[in-house]
Amino acid sequence: MAVDLRAPASSASSLSATTSPMQEKISEKQAFHYQGDLDHVKRQLGRQHIQMIAIAGCIGTGLFFGLGEILALCGPLGALLVYLHVCTVVYSTIMSIGEMTAFAPISGSIIHFAARWLDPAAGFALGWNYCYYAAIAIPLEITALTAFVGFWDPNPSHAAIYIGATVVGLFIINFFGVRWFGNSEILFATLKILLAITLIIGGLVISLGGGPDHDRIGFQYWKNPGPMVSTLEPGATGRFLGLLVAIIPAAYSVSGFELIAISAAESKQPRTNIIRAMKFVVFRLVLFYLCSVIIVGMLVPSNYPGLSSQSPFVLAFERAGVKVLPSIINAIIISSAYSSANTCVFTSSRILYGLGVQNQAPKIFTTCTKGGIPWISVIVAGLFSLLAFMTVSSSASTVFNWFVSLSTMCGLIGWTVINTTYLRYYYGLKIQGIVPQGIYRSPLQPYAAMWAIFWSVFYILISGISVFWDFSASSFVASYINLPIILSLFVGYKLWFKTKIQPLSELDFISHIPTLEETGDEGLLLEKLSLFQKIGIV
Repeated sequence: MAVDLRAPASSASSLSATTSPMQEKISEKQAFHYQGDLDHVKRQLGRQHIQMIAIAGCIGTGLFFGLGEILALCGPLGALLVYLHVCTVVYSTIMSIGEMTAFAPISGSIIHFAARWLDPAAGFALGWNYCYYAAIAIPLEITALTAFVGFWDPNPSHAAIYIGATVVGLFIINFFGVRWFGNSEILFATLKILLAITLIIGGLVISLGGGPDHDRIGFQYWKNPGPMVSTLEPGATGRFLGLLVAIIPAAYSVSGFELIAISAAESKQPRTNIIRAMKFVVFRLVLFYLCSVIIVGMLVPSNYPGLSSQSPFVLAFERAGVKVLPSIINAIIISSAYSSANTCVFTSSRILYGLGVQNQAPKIFTTCTKGGIPWISVIVAGLFSLLAFMTVSSSASTVFNWFVSLSTMCGLIGWTVINTTYLRYYYGLKIQGIVPQGIYRSPLQPYAAMWAIFWSVFYILISGISVFWDFSASSFVASYINLPIILSLFVGYKLWFKTKIQPLSELDFISHIPTLEETGDEGLLLEKLSLFQKIGIV
């Protein structure tokens, strides 16, 4: 159904805009082919679900396990600088997604936006890119989960049992309905929040001499072995290269946040809740990532043996002589890995569903139960979890290191396409004279999107830089293979369907976009937001 974005005189709460005559004449042929009649998911996620998914849904082993590798590569100051830089790219991308999702909270979200406002071929390539990203992340998180269970049960023959139990649990939660998924994420997110607070407070206490050994650590590891270290080359060159190499695991640990927009079509008051959740990410980045980097850098020296192969949080409290806390931390990290796998099953299935609704995947993926669950998409996404059984063999670690490289590249490609789409959206609205009112618009745009595009492309180019110090053809391929894959998807779709990039003056900002009344967002008025909300901090 097409809606008029201009506010009726009788309703101040409508999503208002001033449209040009050209926009009013958009034909069905010009509009992107969105099969709204196939969209049967239900809006069952409330504000508490969206907030908790945004806070902790994508926080998993990338932070709780991968931070050790980053610290070993570049030292405590280097790790902090890397995370600070990556977080600016993350937040810029969040602002781009937030604005577009507030304007059009529909199935497929970021994938639909790329198809509608950039090029249908770009939406097709981005959709399968993220579907692949989320699907590969499922066995990665399950593999990490079983590795953490090994903290108590080191018997490798039991790994298949833990993997099987995890796979069954993921299917159960995702088949019982979206509210089951949302409620489970509230539980897991609460545990992650408690863990983060425990790590920060406990780390400060230990660094000040409050641990069992009463050793006042402070910032002594910033002096010895030093704030920045050289692992690839000696001197300043080595320290700089360490920063470059650390960018990729850091980007992996924060990637996936953008997929919260996928839940827009199943959210109550999607504009209100998605915007609030997106803007809350800045606090998540500071609390979970930056504070964790500082605390771990204070408690564990960057040259500690085995730092890259175990959780630095568990290691930190073990070194301080705390007996019980390492087991508690390990248990919550296991729940974190399960939560991330759960989120990946949900997002991968919804991406498949969104592609089907957009006629870019077989229609069978749009089949839903009466409760609005795209059950065929859930089954297909869930089947990727079976790849975790590869870890039962001793050679599986190499394969899964490739998967980490592949999934990281997927995320970086996604950031680039999302921000490019935003620039088309931004300038399309400007040229057509459309000024949305009552929804969030960042004052940092479009420069934030430009910043994100530049650095995302830079990250992509250096993603395989570490390979050149110990060259491996397989690792090089794993680092860069996604580039020709997504290019092939884009070019193949474009040539087959002969798609064209529409002029900015002809972009469709009307069809199948629900009004504020239809989504229950009537109360979303800019005038009611606080100063911090207006500038996008909260």
